[in-house]
Amino acid sequence: MKKLVCLLAVPFFSLPAFGADLLQVYRDAQDNDPGFSAARSLLDAGREKTVQGRAGLLPSLSLSGNTMWNESEISSHNGPVLMKPSYNTNGYQLTLSQPLFRWQNWIGYDQSKLQGAQAEASYVQARQDLILRVAQAYFDVVYAQQNLLAVRANKQAIAQQLELAKKSFEVGTATITDTHEAQAQFDLATAKEIAAESDFEIRQRSLAAIIGKEAGPLAPPRKETQLVAPEPADIAEWVKAAEQGSLSVQLQQLGADIAAREIDKQRAGHYPTVDLVANKGYAKSLSTVGGSPSALDSDFSNLGLQLNIPLYQGGLTSSRQREASANFNAAKSNLEAARRNAALAARQNYLGVANGLAQVKALRAATVSSQSALESNKLGYEVGVRINIDVLNAENQVYATRRDLAKATIDTLMSQLKLKAAVGTLGESDIEQVNALLDPSAAE
Repeated sequence: MKKLVCLLAVPFFSLPAFGADLLQVYRDAQDNDPGFSAARSLLDAGREKTVQGRAGLLPSLSLSGNTMWNESEISSHNGPVLMKPSYNTNGYQLTLSQPLFRWQNWIGYDQSKLQGAQAEASYVQARQDLILRVAQAYFDVVYAQQNLLAVRANKQAIAQQLELAKKSFEVGTATITDTHEAQAQFDLATAKEIAAESDFEIRQRSLAAIIGKEAGPLAPPRKETQLVAPEPADIAEWVKAAEQGSLSVQLQQLGADIAAREIDKQRAGHYPTVDLVANKGYAKSLSTVGGSPSALDSDFSNLGLQLNIPLYQGGLTSSRQREASANFNAAKSNLEAARRNAALAARQNYLGVANGLAQVKALRAATVSSQSALESNKLGYEVGVRINIDVLNAENQVYATRRDLAKATIDTLMSQLKLKAAVGTLGESDIEQVNALLDPSAAE
């Protein structure tokens, strides 16, 4: 199968470092995002699972000690007390145990390796999630800012048209209706400006919550950024890759493998176990029998095999085996759901890229057309073949088209990143490719 890549046009020239770019913001997020920091700690914890599983196959060594005071009475049947010995005992014991046959321990070791792989996959998934969250928050700020600039520019243009309408009315070349229409459009633009300012502030705070500080001016996409379609241009190949390579699918597959081994592990509860056991110790007792103290020292050591055969535990082992089987069936269902969701995500984002490219192309043409229409309407208003509302509508169309073009470009870039995430290959190199499409000198 062809190598799956999502190509971006990368300009080959140096970028002036004025505003913050996506790569800088992403690296700040790596250092400061609490969720990603927690993922790193969970990775460290998950790596210990293999160590813990291996411990069940290795020998264990323990040292114990004791000291005890003892008192007792010795008498004949229904007779007087013959003696009342009292004595102190103390000692220590060193015990070595090496499992020779514990099948559940071997299965547990296999599970621990899978759990370690699960932790690694979860960390990669958290990193991909961070990339998507950072990119989305970054572009939300960029779009909100560009929308605010467009609203303000539109308001300024309407203000100029309002002033022109007032002067034209004063000299008798226009009606009061033109002034009222311009005033209504100006008031509406003012309301839109307030809403845009609020949205911009909210988007900035959302990004700051990820990177732990104010981002400052951000670099927007270049005006003539050329985006290229995914390669291969076959949605079926992307879907197939997602069903196999998606990190969600990998995690569910590992979960199903662990659940399958858990059935064998619980079944092994019916099997006998064999351990090699060695003991070495020392005991000392001091006693007073008949008023005369006496001491007894003893050293001991032993080595042998210990066999344990489970016979009946109240149905516990069989119940745990049935529980493990039910959990395995649930894990298989979760795996199938993950495959379907991955396939759906691949389809949606592939189409998002394809449709986004077509939309960007159309909106670029519409931007040129709407600008020409505005100039024509202004000229027509000056010569009296267009009315004021025509000019105002043309003004709104210009800025609405520019806003839609910015949104389509950003959505296409996000769909490209999400498509790579759907097949499990999203990484920092993809951030670098998108970053090369930004223009730091245009940051405001």
